[in-house]
Amino acid sequence: MRYLTDRKRAEGNGSGRQGTMHHWQMLVSSILMVVVVPVFIFTFGTGFGGSYEEVLAFFARPCPAIATGLTMTVIILHVMREAHEAIEDYMHGIAERLAIIATTALAYTLIATAVFALIKLAL
Repeated sequence: MRYLTDRKRAEGNGSGRQGTMHHWQMLVSSILMVVVVPVFIFTFGTGFGGSYEEVLAFFARPCPAIATGLTMTVIILHVMREAHEAIEDYMHGIAERLAIIATTALAYTLIATAVFALIKLAL
C-alpha cells in the first residue's frame, strides 16, 4: 500500500496553466476566420476565371492581396494550434517535443511560402 496524499497522486495530471491562453487564442482565431473566410471567398471568386494577366492585375491591387494573405495566415495558425493540442494529448516525451517543433516549422514555412507567392504574384 502506498501512502500518498491526494495531492501527490494528482500531481502531473492537473492543470498545465495554459488552458485559458489556448482557449482565448482559439476563440480569437475562430472569430477572425468567421470574418476573413467569406471575404476571401468573395475576393477569390471575383478574380476567378480570368486570364493570367487579369489575375495578375487583380492580385496586384492591395485589397485582394491583403485579404488572401490574412486568410492564409489565420487559417494556418489556427490549424497549427489545433495540431499542437492533439500532439500534447496523444504524444509524450521527446516525440511530443519533436512533433511540436515539426508542426511549428511546417506552419511558419507555409505562411512564408504563401506570403512570398502573393508578393511574387503582386509584383
